[in-house]
Amino acid sequence: MDLRFLSPRPLLLSPPKKPPLYPRFSLPRPLSTSFPIVPSRIHVSHGSPGIRLTPSSCLSRADDGEGISQVPSAISGQDLDSSYSSILKQMKEIALFAGPATALWVCGPLMSLIDTMVVGQASSLELAALGPGTVFCDNLCYIFMFLSIATSNMVATSLAKKDESLAQHQISMLLFIAFACGLGMFLFTKILGTQVLAAFTGLENLHILPAADTYVQIRAFAWPAVLVGLVAQSASLGMKDSWGPLKALLIASAINGFGDIFLCCICNYGIAGAAWATMLSQVVAAFAMIRTLHKTGVKAFSVSIPSPRELLLIFEIAAPVFITMTSKVSCCSLLFTSHICSTSMGTMTLAAHQVLINVFCMCTVWGEPLSQTAQSFMPELIHGVNRSLTKARMLLKSLVIIGAITGVTLGAIGTAVPRLFPRLFTSDQTVIGEMHKVLLPYFIALMVTPSTHSLEGTLLAGRDLKFLSLSMTGCFCFGGLLVLLASTRGCGLPSCWWALAGFQWARFSLALQRLISPRGMLYNEDFHQADFARLKAT
Repeated sequence: MDLRFLSPRPLLLSPPKKPPLYPRFSLPRPLSTSFPIVPSRIHVSHGSPGIRLTPSSCLSRADDGEGISQVPSAISGQDLDSSYSSILKQMKEIALFAGPATALWVCGPLMSLIDTMVVGQASSLELAALGPGTVFCDNLCYIFMFLSIATSNMVATSLAKKDESLAQHQISMLLFIAFACGLGMFLFTKILGTQVLAAFTGLENLHILPAADTYVQIRAFAWPAVLVGLVAQSASLGMKDSWGPLKALLIASAINGFGDIFLCCICNYGIAGAAWATMLSQVVAAFAMIRTLHKTGVKAFSVSIPSPRELLLIFEIAAPVFITMTSKVSCCSLLFTSHICSTSMGTMTLAAHQVLINVFCMCTVWGEPLSQTAQSFMPELIHGVNRSLTKARMLLKSLVIIGAITGVTLGAIGTAVPRLFPRLFTSDQTVIGEMHKVLLPYFIALMVTPSTHSLEGTLLAGRDLKFLSLSMTGCFCFGGLLVLLASTRGCGLPSCWWALAGFQWARFSLALQRLISPRGMLYNEDFHQADFARLKAT
């Protein structure tokens, strides 16, 4: 994959003639000055003493052109080395933010993976029941990621424009909306949860419905806490603080692990014990997240009921993201649970799928911090007071490089676990055999996911939401068509994973093409500026 189109252009001392197009596929050219492209770390505080921000790094602001030498220097190998060292330094800064953020994304799938390991050692039936149970809980929670993305996007953009009072008000509104949505999901699960699970399991697997329903009904009590904690976590990330939320989730993960061992292995409560342990850990995580946010100077326990105009503003941001998240979740549900049950593959195949999807989710979340890094740092470079599209392209190049390396690594590790260590999850040879059938498409789908996250995170940061929602809907239709063709020919479980691989690569291709377009947000100086002026007036 050629990443040279994201190379920075040289700083010119005199107004140049307008070039026809940015040289997207040229080798990086050196700066014709002695001023480094990446400034030293800034240690000044921002704004009022209210909200305390993490000090800016080389990913954030730079005063372009300040201190530039008046005499251009000749092109030399030293200048080229300086350009590449800037990339390396930026990648180091990404790692400092994304490292703790990675743990935030890993904690959720890790809880489900612990449930899978503990329950699978006791019963293959309950292991199979975890499939529709976790699809119901985790995928519906993933749909509400539109709240998380809207929070980090709005907070990061407001702080980039140095409007801390607006950021405080937005956090208060979104906490109220999250609590209201959580209550709604609790009632939805209690009233319609069994019927939805019956649709997931299908007529051939109704024997796993009672166990799956038990798991879902217990976890329903945590819905308000889960969504409030999600917004609080995203607000902290929008302020470029990834260490505070990490500490909160480490406590929750420890509680979940201890609860699984005690309730499932010692008390023999099975799938119900796993559900109680997960529910309790999610409630503790939410309270810890709110407390962490409160320590940064935000009035986290203050909520505001949004006005109709404010709801419309949030809707303009959240609705396309909601469509995007719904398309992802619908595609996964269509590719896996519905397809498996409709083709009557049986309990053993469903159990194999449950192991694979948990390992897959555990691996894919390692790419989410790249998306979060883009959402936290890109708004300042694209919309902020000191906007710089050159630095935005440089940041994206670093993110894609890290994503490519991470993708290959995760693909190798994620494939090796079910191949070499399947007995970590089950001792049933039939289940192990089903797992080994899908390792090739499994690897192909995994390797491109982190780079896709970095590209889509940049689109979210630039609020190119209409394109993102339309492209995701198109990918969903494409994936659904593949599944329909595969199911009519009886291709079995491998067809699901080949369809997922196509879905992931289609997302990557569309997002990449959008970002390297001369009319895109990273090359067009007027991209969305009129929209932001209108939103500011609102």
